[in-house]
This record gives sequence, C-alpha cells and structure tokens, in this order.
Amino acid sequence: MKSGKKFARITLDKDFQISPVDKRIYGSFIEHLGRAVYGGIYQPGHPSADGEGFRQDVLDLVKELGVPIVRYPGGNFVSNFYWEDSVGPIADRPRRLELAWRSTEPNLIGVNEFASWAKKAETQVMMAVNLGTRGIEAACNLLEYCNHPSGTKYSDLRISHGVKNPHSIKTWCLGNEMDGPWQTGHKTAYEYGRLADETAKAMRQIDPSLELVACGSSNTNMPTYPQWEATVLEEAYDSVDFISLHTYYGNRFHDTANFLAQSDDVDHFIKTVIATCDFVKAKKRSKKDIMLSFDEWNVWFHANEADDDTMKNRPWSVAPPLLEDHYDFEDALLVGLMLITLLKHSDRVRMACMAQLVNVIAPIMTEENGPAWRQTIYYPYLHASKYGRGIALETALRSSRHDTLDYTDVTDVDAAAVWDNEGEALTIFAVNRDLSEDITLEADLRSFPGYQLLEHLVLENPDMGAVNTAEKEAVCPHAATDRNQLADGILRAKLAPASWNVLRLKKSI
Repeated sequence: MKSGKKFARITLDKDFQISPVDKRIYGSFIEHLGRAVYGGIYQPGHPSADGEGFRQDVLDLVKELGVPIVRYPGGNFVSNFYWEDSVGPIADRPRRLELAWRSTEPNLIGVNEFASWAKKAETQVMMAVNLGTRGIEAACNLLEYCNHPSGTKYSDLRISHGVKNPHSIKTWCLGNEMDGPWQTGHKTAYEYGRLADETAKAMRQIDPSLELVACGSSNTNMPTYPQWEATVLEEAYDSVDFISLHTYYGNRFHDTANFLAQSDDVDHFIKTVIATCDFVKAKKRSKKDIMLSFDEWNVWFHANEADDDTMKNRPWSVAPPLLEDHYDFEDALLVGLMLITLLKHSDRVRMACMAQLVNVIAPIMTEENGPAWRQTIYYPYLHASKYGRGIALETALRSSRHDTLDYTDVTDVDAAAVWDNEGEALTIFAVNRDLSEDITLEADLRSFPGYQLLEHLVLENPDMGAVNTAEKEAVCPHAATDRNQLADGILRAKLAPASWNVLRLKKSI
C-alpha cells in the first residue's frame, strides 16, 4: 500500500467537456431468465397486477429509476428464440425448451406484451435478434412485424394480433455474445462478422433509420479478445453503429479493496475497445466512429452455486429462481464506480444496460405474494439516472493512490461530473475507495460563479456485507449537512470511508 497524506482534487470548467450524456447509458435489461419476466414484471393474481398481469409495484420502481431503454428478450435466451412462438393468441402458443438456462418457456409474454409493458414503464425497447440458431430471414421478418405499418405478411399478422400501430423499435442487437462457446450457435469472429454485416444490410433495407449493435467480446478474459472486435468490424464496420461490451464482477475472495478497484478494469476495457474500433476505422479510411454499447454490466457472483445446482439437478421448470444475487453494501459502491466510469467515457459509450432489472442480478426484487423492494445497488443507479443528465465534464482528477492485489495506482477517490446547462445545475458523483479514512474532496468550481450546494447525498455503512430485504432497508442514502464548505469557488466535501457521494449544486437566482 502507498503511504502519504490522503487527498482528492478536481477542477471543473464549463469549457472542458467530454460530451453530452446520452440518457441511454442508464438503460437496463430484461431476459426470459429466472423470475425476471414471470414473477418479476408479470404476475397475474398479484394484488398490484393490472389488467394485463403486469405488477404495478414493479412499474413504479422502474419509473422511479427513469430507465430510458430496456434490452429484450436476451441475453443467452435470444440465441434459440423463435419470435413467432411469442405472438398471437396465448392459448395457441407452444411451450419450448429454453436451452440457455435449461428452463421451459411458456411464451405467455412475448413481443407485443413486452412492448405494452415498455410503454407503461415509460421506456424504449432495445430488441435483440437470434443469430445463433436463426439468421437474416427471421431477423427481417421480426423487424417487419414490429415496424412496418401494414400491407405485408408480417405487418398484417401483427394487426391481426390486435396491434394496429407499429412498435417503431429503433435499436437492435445483432445476436448476443456470439464469441462465447456457451452460446447456442456459437460462431467464429469471421463467421459472425459476415452474418452481422449481411443481416444489418438486409434490415436497413426495411428501415434505414435503425441503430444496430454488433456483438463484441463477452468479457476481457476471452481468449479471442480484442481480436474478436477487430475481425467483426473488418466485416461489418460500414453496416453497424455500435459494438457491445459485457462484463461482470465479484468478490469471491473477500478482498474489498481489490473488489472496488475493478472499475479500473472497466476503464481499460472501454479504452481497448475504442482503440480497436479506431484502428479498423483508420484501416478502412472511414469517417464514421463506432460507438460503444455497454449492454451488460453488473456485479454477479453471489448466486453462482445455487444456479449451477438448479440447472443441473432441476432442469426444465418454468421461471425457476436463477441469478438472484442479494447485493450488499460493497456491491453498491462498485456499481457507483462503474457508473462513474461510464460517464467519463460518454463521448463513445452512448448506451449501457445494467443487467438486469428485476429479480435476476437486479436492483429490484419481488416477493411472490408480497412487495417489490430496492436492493443496495438501486440507489447509485437511481442517483446517476436522475442527476447525471446533461454534459459530462472533464474532472482533471488528482488523488492519492494505493495498490491492491490485482491493480496498481488505484485512486483513493474516483469522481465524475455532469453539468445541466439548461437547468444551471451541477452534480458531482464521487466514491471514496479508502476503507478506513475520511478524504476531503476539493473541487475548484470557479467556472461556476453563483452556484450553491443544494444537497450532499451519501450512501455509507460500517458493514460491507449489509443487505436490504423486503422487510428492512439497511442500506439507503441520507443527506449529509455538516461535511461541506463552499467559499471563493472552492468546494470542500468530506467523503466518509467507503462511501458513495452525490454533490448537487445549482446556480442561485
């Protein structure tokens, strides 16, 4: 560990901008996996269920988060998804073996029902197409079903199913994690790149306004990373707009300092993919930048053993409890750090999806006959989504540093800032990664004359293992009123050890 006095300084200036923040970086993900759909967003007979069977208590929490876009229907699930089985009269829909998670899919919720739920949740749909067991034809047919007004086979089929107006879904994922040998229909980079390119070109014939996402590496430990990205983009660069990134983290060895340093790995991941994209851009003499869709990210490790047992010993059940991680306080800190990292790369990371939204590695949990409730990770997500909209600013961060088991030169404090120029508001998000000492964050705000501190929200707990339940919220934010001083354009804010902090400022009238 490095010694010396602990400090953290940032300098914020209106002219030192990263980029406007695309609100879609606060997106999420719902897969036909475990209790995400059945027992999550959909549970007929629950006291809060509406006429379509959707839980209103879940909808209320989703709307509170302000989720702008939700990826659907997978995930690994999509690689054996027959979309035709999910539409039409429910009584006529087949039950199918779901290969990814070894469950039985009853097809009670499908394309139209999810689109209806999305409207109620005040969000948009990011639709994924099956490029595992299917391909160009099925993708185009689904697009025609969803987006074409009328007068063709699949648009008229949608209308016959009671949906007159097109869904007008504009963002589409070209498969899922096709680099992974666990994926049904796994392909080489060249095979996938060719298929993605041809599928994209065909889909654009139907709707040229689409935004299309090609599969990048499933994680940085894949043996094909980052050559996978380079090969795929060699084939599909001109046809796609985004390439995806996926990553999950855990603290299996109970090393909190090392666990919280893993956001540095996220930073390196993003920089490497950007460099790879720009290499292919240069090679192709292109003027187009490929943007990044970080469309799976979260902490995931708590439920691994239980999941393996369920899939191995009790396969083919409907909506078994899978990936139900119960998040603790330190998980919330890492989620906050990952959100900070996304904001610092908002010029290229234009979409991101916390995986997932309800019950499955999720900020929202439900009880079958009881309430929906907020996990610890709900709160950094809520704060970032609510206050992190505007223009991301360079922080020019200087901080004392430390080393961990796997990482060197880890800043004690990490921070991001977002300026809402229209609302004349400024928000600083900061995490103190030091586990034992207060650190005063000194923020030079002389570029923001007349701004006053409105609120300092803090998420802190002496117990790193503290969890929330349906009965008790052990981890929830509170306002700190005695930790800050703003004078002569310099804000000094005391950050408690191992804490998530939201400093909200606004220009006084």
